[in-house]
Parts: sequence; structure tokens; C-alpha cells
Amino acid sequence: MAGAGPCADGLPPVPDSVEVVFTPSGRRGRVTTGTTVLDAARRLGVDLDSVCGGRGICGRCQIEVGARPGVTADPGRLSPPADTETSYRGRRPLPPGRRLGCAAQVVDSVVVLVPADSQVHRQVVRKTAGTQPVPVDPMVRLCYVEVTEPEMADTVGDLERLHAALAEQWGLTGLRTDLSALATLQPALERGRRAVTVAVRDGCEVVAVWPGLRDVVHGVAFDVGSTTLAGYLCDLGSGDVLASAGRMNPQISYGEDLMSRVSYVLMNDGGRERLTTVVRQALAAMVAELCAEAGVDAETVLEVSLVGNPIMHHLVYGLDPRGLGGAPFALATTGSITARASELDLGVHPGARAYSPPCVAGHVGADAAAMVLAEGPHRDRRLTLLVDVGTNAEIVLGNDQRLLAASSPTGPAFEGAQISSGQRAAPGAIERVRIDRVTLQPRLRVIGCEPWSDDAGFAASVGKAGITGICGSGIIEAIAELFLAGVVTADGRIVRPVGPAAGTDRIVEHGRTLAYRLWDDPVVEVTQNDVRAIQLAKAALQAGCRLLMDRLGVQQVDRIRLAGAFGNHIDPTYAMVLGLIPDCDLDHVGSAGSAAGDGALRVLLSGAARQEVEEVTARIEKVETAVEPAFQEHFVAAMGLPHSLLPYPRLAERVDLPAVSTAPARRPGRRARVAAPAGAGAGADGGS
Repeated sequence: MAGAGPCADGLPPVPDSVEVVFTPSGRRGRVTTGTTVLDAARRLGVDLDSVCGGRGICGRCQIEVGARPGVTADPGRLSPPADTETSYRGRRPLPPGRRLGCAAQVVDSVVVLVPADSQVHRQVVRKTAGTQPVPVDPMVRLCYVEVTEPEMADTVGDLERLHAALAEQWGLTGLRTDLSALATLQPALERGRRAVTVAVRDGCEVVAVWPGLRDVVHGVAFDVGSTTLAGYLCDLGSGDVLASAGRMNPQISYGEDLMSRVSYVLMNDGGRERLTTVVRQALAAMVAELCAEAGVDAETVLEVSLVGNPIMHHLVYGLDPRGLGGAPFALATTGSITARASELDLGVHPGARAYSPPCVAGHVGADAAAMVLAEGPHRDRRLTLLVDVGTNAEIVLGNDQRLLAASSPTGPAFEGAQISSGQRAAPGAIERVRIDRVTLQPRLRVIGCEPWSDDAGFAASVGKAGITGICGSGIIEAIAELFLAGVVTADGRIVRPVGPAAGTDRIVEHGRTLAYRLWDDPVVEVTQNDVRAIQLAKAALQAGCRLLMDRLGVQQVDRIRLAGAFGNHIDPTYAMVLGLIPDCDLDHVGSAGSAAGDGALRVLLSGAARQEVEEVTARIEKVETAVEPAFQEHFVAAMGLPHSLLPYPRLAERVDLPAVSTAPARRPGRRARVAAPAGAGAGADGGS
């Protein structure tokens, strides 16, 4: 409702103001009632296109009214359409439900959805296919056959003649045939002059028939994250990746983390159906996009693989996720799923099948199983720690003898949420930070701009959009650099430096706490609350790792692999300086890329890979952090940088870690409260 209040974007409060939240960027702030959506977007650094300068001519600033818990998708939160919109006849159509951002005025708190076609720059989704060789053992086999002509004396049907030809020419017997394939059989025989190509799936099902010779069919692998979706179009015969695409998960409009989406299902009639529909529509749109990019017909897509965390897995398949909202976190199934892709409305061939590997348990999903398949700890004697870093971290520890898995509720801080100037990874977001140990002056780099801030040409490269905030990798590096510079203590307090930088203007006061000024225009600061949010998130992640190490009876690991869109982009050194992960030789710590996407590709292209992932998943032992008493102990100990109790000798060989600070706290005598990461549920909160 209208009224003055604190401003989330760091700008001063304004009278008669309302809150505006833009998705999918996550940017939010307060604006005066009557402000146009376009002006609000500009004020908050939101990527909303406009060529005509807000004159209502170009139609590029189209938006929709969205929703989130507590804020309904009520069109009345914007002013009624006026002449500019009712008389709009621009080249870009204005579909029902959309408004012109330059004309629509904000009159109440509102969630504004900026469609991809209204963004100058799409969200940066750093999910790409892995580079490791993928064995090609496709589930679909193409068989060219010549079928005998019907005769008056022969009363069998054309399907029986086809089966006979497949038995004689390919040795395939006992086949079943999809109704969709049967419906196209006779037209294909007529067009092909009795010669057709048949797609046989898994050696037992005829799923497609084409006239004449066809030697290429395709498949699509999806990594369905709670924040981002990634898809890869492949040639099922060669295994070549022909196109890749990524986009934000549209379910963000109904809840930024997974537990919010479970709550949406619980609190809204038809909520599950709505969340299922929007994610399926997004996947279908990606299929069309991938096929258009590669110049292929979507009717040639015969296989689809889908991996994701358990809640995404359930919603894509139309399964009820409410059992995952609380203990004992019951899954509808822990087995693999094979379904007709037509049941998911993906816009592919009617005979296509969709496959997902098994979920491990509760909140360790098919994406974790795919990560294990891709990285192969079960094929290695070395003790490997796999961490898919997201709002709900999925952790696997083990080797060829034993595998353990857990999920840990890290919360959304790693993705820029709950950070004062935080945002998702998009052009204009600070992604890299260096701080001079003597002067405390920062150097930084932003997404979409190659030069660093002290390089010639930085201002020109950043352009008009400028710096809009800081993303997850940027806040990790900023806090780690402040710790190494002595500005942040081992217990996470921001303190005034001593020595040459004692009088620096980079340290600013906010009441009883301090902040570090990273950038001046617009103001981007690392506040005490920011440090605490990252401490809570990293402590949850470290605690999950320590639980698995306890269960396995080890004090160290041989190698660490960081997976997921966020894990792929953070610097392993800074991750270890903050204590996100246990101490390890940095030469053996690295990015696994999109390991889940790589695993999805493997099961798309190989029947043997499907058998392997199903066998290895059955061997994984699940450790439930929500019911482990030791989790809280590990969590509290892991709040320190890098850890309150455990040394980091191998890190210290490469990095000059500061001595433990004895600087007095601002309010001596009060015990610091330690809480779970905000927005995190017990054992689950979100996913990559």
C-alpha cells in the first residue's frame, strides 16, 4: 500500500510511494504513485527496452502484471489504459494482458514482469554443455524398409506387412507400434512408394514413420533449475550439440525459491497446475528456439531428457510437490521416469519420449544424479566432493567404494537476493572485485564489460546502462577481499582499518554498523547485513559437507568440483577463503561446469548411461540435514572465516590469511544470534 518507507535500492524514501518488483531481474524499490513503469525501470536499473523515448510509438516497452506471495496479479495495480494504449497501432502488436511501460502508471504495489522480447539484454544464463566426450548409444534406431504391396489374396494390414519387413530386413520382432505412428503409416507408404524409414525405440516400439529415407533424428536435453532453464539440441546419431539455449524459469513470478513455490501450491487452488503449465510452456518455447537456430523441424525430435531438483522434477511431470514441503520430504517416486513427451506439451514429435533419471531422495534430485554421472566419482578411487551451489545446495561425497549425498539450505544470498545492492547475473552487475591491501581502493569488473574499472575505456565499455548492482560471484569476491584486507574480521564484523588506510572514505557508517563503499554512482556497498547473509549461506553449505565427511569418517578430501550456474562462475580461491568448502589443495579444486546438463546429455544420447545412472543412484546413501543434530553444531562453527574451529593449512600455503582479529564488537556483552539463512526451509529452499 502507499506510504513512505525504506528503499530497497539504496535510494532515499519518497512520500506517497509504493513498492515495485521487477521480474525476472529481481530488482525492486519504491517509487512515487503515478510514476510510469518505464520511468520506474530506469530508476531501478531494470532492462526495459524503448526506442521512441516513451512516446508510445515503438511498442518495445511492453510489460505484464505479475504476482508473488502477498501481491496478486491485479491489473488495477496499474492505471487504466489511456488513449496512448487504446489507440496504439505500432508495428509491434500489443497482445491482451500486456501494457505499454511508457504509458502505464504505478498506483499500488505491483510485480512487473518484463518479457524477454522487451529486454535490451536477456538474462545471462551461464549454463553450457560439458566438454567431456559423451558416448553415443541412442535409444532410437532408424530403420529404412521396403514394404510389400497389398494383394487381394493377402488380408493382413499394412502394419503387419511393416512388422514382417522389419523382421526380415532388420531382425526386429515382437514390436509394438504407437497409435501416432500407425496414423502416419499408410500416407508414408503412399508417398514413399512403399519405402519408409521407421524409428524404433529401445528395440521394441515403433514410434515414428517417414516416407523414403531419413537418416537424422534429434533429441533435446533439459536442465530444469528453479532459477534458470538450459536446453541442448542434439543429433541423436552423431551426438553433436547443434544448438543451446537458456532462459529464466518463469515460475520465479510465483516465488523466488522452491519452498515459496510449494507454499503457492498449498495456498492457491490450481496452483500446481499453474506452475506446471508455465514451466512446460517455457520448455516448449525453448524447443522451438533450438530448432529454429539449428534449422531443423521439431517433428524430428524423438527423445527428451529432463533433470532437475525434486520440486522442479515433480512440477514438470505434473506431480504434487506438497510432500516435499516438510519432513519426511516424501517423493512421488525415486525411480526413473519415462513418459510420452506429448503429455508434457513440449511441441515435439507425437511419438517422442521424455526421460528423467532417478531422484536420490527428499531434496537431492535427478540433477544430482546427472551430476554424479557426468563427474564419475563412482569411477574414481580419489575421494571427491561434488557441490551444486544454488539456493539449495546438493552435495555428494565419495569414490568407487561408497557415495553419500545431502542437501543444505543455503538460501538465495548466493544469487544476489537479500544483498543490499544484489541482483541476478545480468549486464551491469559487478562480478569481479579486487581491493588494494594498502589503500583499500577497489577495482571491479561488470558483466558485459571486459575492461576493469581502472582500465582505459571502462566508462565507454559500460555505456549508458552503467553499473546496476552486484551479483553472487561479485559479493563473494568483495567479502573475501575485505577479509584478506583486514576490513572484515574472522567472525564477520566490518571494522575500521588500521595503518595507512585508517582514514579511507571507503568505510562509511550506517547507525551502529559500518559498510564498505564499493562504487559511488550508483551507490553499491557491502553492508554488515550483506556479510551476515553470506556467512549464513556459506555456513549451511560447509555444514552439509562436514556432515558427509563425518559419516564417511574423513577429515579431508582429495578433490572438489563446483557445479551449477553459480558454482561454475565463482573463483574457487575466494570460495575457500570464505569457507564455502573444506580445505583442499587448490590445484584440485575447480569448476564442473554444468555437470547436471552434461549428465542430461549423456542420458539423452546413451541407453548405457541410463542404466549406469540408475544403478549408481541406487547405491547413494542419503544424509538428511534436517534431522541431524550435528548439523547445527557444524553450522555455528562454520560461521567464521574461513572456519571458527578448523585450520586451512593448504589454503594458507597459497593465500596470506589474516591473523584472527581482536577488534572489539560494537555492542560488547551481547551474544550474536545465529539463524538459518533467510528464506531457507529445513533441508530445502531452492535450486540452480
